[in-house]
Amino acid sequence: IFSPLFQHALNSGVRRYHVAPVLCQRAKVAMSHFEPNEYINYEKLEKNINIVRKRLDRPLTLSEKIVYGHLDDPAKQEIERGKTYLRLRPDRVAMQDATAQMAMLQFISSGLPKVAVPSTIHCDHLIEAQSGGEKDLQRAKDINQEVYNFLSTAGAKYGVGFWKPGSGIIHQIILENYSYPGVMLIGTDSHTPNGGGLGGICIGVGGADAVDVMAGIPWELKCPKVIGVKLTGKLSGWTSPKDVILKVAGILTVKGGTGAIIEYHGPGVDSISCTGMATICNMGAEIGATTSIFPYNERMKKYLGKTGRADIAALADEFKQHLVPDSGCQYDQVIEINLSELKPHINGPFTPDLAHPVSDIGAVAEKEGWPVDIRVGLIGSCTNSSYEDMGRSAAVAKQALAHGLKCKSKFTITPGSEQIRATIERDGYAKVLREVGGLVLANACGPCIGQWDRKDIKKGEKNTIVTSYNRNFTGRNDANPETHAFVTSPEIVTALSIAGTLKFNPETDYLTGADGKKFKLEAPDADELPRLDFDPGQDTYQYPPKDGSGQHVDVSPTSQRLQLLEPFDKWDGKDLEDMLILIKVKGKCTTDHISAAGPWLKFRGHLDNISNNLLIGAINIENGKANSVRNALTQEFGPVPDTARYYKKMGVKWAVIGDENYGEGSSREHAALEPRHLGGRVIITKSFARIHETNLKKQGLLPLTFADPADYNKIHPVDKLSIVGLKDFAPGKPLKCIIKHPNGSQETIMLNHTFNESQIEWFQAGSALNRMKELQQKSS
Repeated sequence: IFSPLFQHALNSGVRRYHVAPVLCQRAKVAMSHFEPNEYINYEKLEKNINIVRKRLDRPLTLSEKIVYGHLDDPAKQEIERGKTYLRLRPDRVAMQDATAQMAMLQFISSGLPKVAVPSTIHCDHLIEAQSGGEKDLQRAKDINQEVYNFLSTAGAKYGVGFWKPGSGIIHQIILENYSYPGVMLIGTDSHTPNGGGLGGICIGVGGADAVDVMAGIPWELKCPKVIGVKLTGKLSGWTSPKDVILKVAGILTVKGGTGAIIEYHGPGVDSISCTGMATICNMGAEIGATTSIFPYNERMKKYLGKTGRADIAALADEFKQHLVPDSGCQYDQVIEINLSELKPHINGPFTPDLAHPVSDIGAVAEKEGWPVDIRVGLIGSCTNSSYEDMGRSAAVAKQALAHGLKCKSKFTITPGSEQIRATIERDGYAKVLREVGGLVLANACGPCIGQWDRKDIKKGEKNTIVTSYNRNFTGRNDANPETHAFVTSPEIVTALSIAGTLKFNPETDYLTGADGKKFKLEAPDADELPRLDFDPGQDTYQYPPKDGSGQHVDVSPTSQRLQLLEPFDKWDGKDLEDMLILIKVKGKCTTDHISAAGPWLKFRGHLDNISNNLLIGAINIENGKANSVRNALTQEFGPVPDTARYYKKMGVKWAVIGDENYGEGSSREHAALEPRHLGGRVIITKSFARIHETNLKKQGLLPLTFADPADYNKIHPVDKLSIVGLKDFAPGKPLKCIIKHPNGSQETIMLNHTFNESQIEWFQAGSALNRMKELQQKSS
């Protein structure tokens, strides 16, 4: 006997992969080795593309082909780039362990017995870098046993594949096993677009979005614009794929890709390896892009073959016309980059779009007062941990060793997956990197997301690190606001770590060997893929059982790590009157500022505990301090979470005022769950990052933007706000905000929103999950 919601899903024609497998008529090719009975359905993609092409009567970009090819109703769906909301049917879901906790807790609340599409959980975020790979992994297993057990048993019960701790970073595993040309995959991590390196539309989302897809409900996405990046020329020398996205970030800035898919095309594409394309797509998250993608080509075919998926490549060859852009397709914006002229770049500090050629960074750093001595160089991460990356770094290290040199800076290496770790050990790369002074860390995110027990400096000490990571926000890597973090390619990190200074340009400068003789590093050269097959290493995958109904999932009521969810309150049908302002944020406010990672990761499954980090990194415009706000009821200054809890206790609703691109960065929905849990109702900003705005809507909050950005200056932390017009809340209709100043005066400003009809229903129901349950009750 099915639950009412499950029965409703069946009656509504919702696809459920364990009920009716999709068949591909030309050939039955499995989506992955781990789901042998789930097949790639290019014919459905082809059919939908043809319907939409006929309707639009124009050539389509590659992005449009794959997105529109996954429409729930291609014949009737309204399609207008940048305006309409699309209802889509993604092929699969992937979740990393930090966000999977909340996603699975929400799925449990839905009442469904099993996920509707192939889904996986990847344990990569909870492993802290301290002593080295094996010791750090074992310590993480001990510390996080309760969480890993929850995720493992929940996966078994609900049909979700489970990648155990030590497997590697989610995005590298997806590239090796799950991404393929034409797939639509959503993941609960902002760097899910990494899969675009294999020609897939892979989009980072919050956990509530993932629950929609796992529940078999059409997933909504605002129809993306398409920014074309035309690549000409050819990569060579010290220039790497990382330099492409570092250059693009400098051009578009951290919000330039918002609402758009970045589509790379042109003759220069073929000079980039498949994993190099993944690097470029991965860091597209740093410019706010919905996702990024490359067209199917021989480099992808070669990678598919090497990772045991030649059958997928053969099938993709048959459907290649749908896996590349149409001739004559139009982009909303075009950027052209000549790879032959592109120079190695290094971006930072404190923001990933502050781009510098490596040749200039030393002089810029001295002028700006940034430390030029490099304390630590770190290579790896989901962005740059491929076999090719490790090989190019090892090629630089070999040259230093040949002249008797080791790294002057501390140096760490993070393999992207167990397969990469095993293969670089077998092929000698790991040995070379250790000999030059490197410490090989666990196959996990580690220092990239703040999981770094750093001992070489004290908090507050000004210093510089260089990484091959993707983000370098203040305090992200080591919780030290004075750490100046720069992002660049692994080979440049290695060269700079050997030299120990930002003032070294490997293209032109010389090093002094142990024999006193000067020498110049040659540009690194390394194999794109191992000459032998990849060594898979240890088996770290747990298949979900065919029938998990008897599986028990433990969530102790006294746990400090896990907490079952209670529904949020419904909208009471009234305007939001006399809200207090919890904080008016000054400047950049990323999801790291709203819900910090690092030591807080351990509470990602416990909403009340993690809410104690709400907005502790945001700068209060009233006093220029972080985690210090005025309590409007007591007039005392105190921590942001404590003030929010006090307002909630007193039954007072509150709002947050933000600046540009509020919620930039990670997909973590905790940055939306926490303000909702602590009594927040409205977030008003100049602009939002895409994922965060959607997450706020999903949890029943009102993300609103100033119709006139200058109105940001009209609101003061001591004011009270009322949002008027909610009874007539409708798509495209602005809302009024009445500002009440302490002296008794008032003024009215207009606020815009991007809610569609179903999203308004989320707000009215209290959350998207509440709305799902309402539909369940109606259907039953």
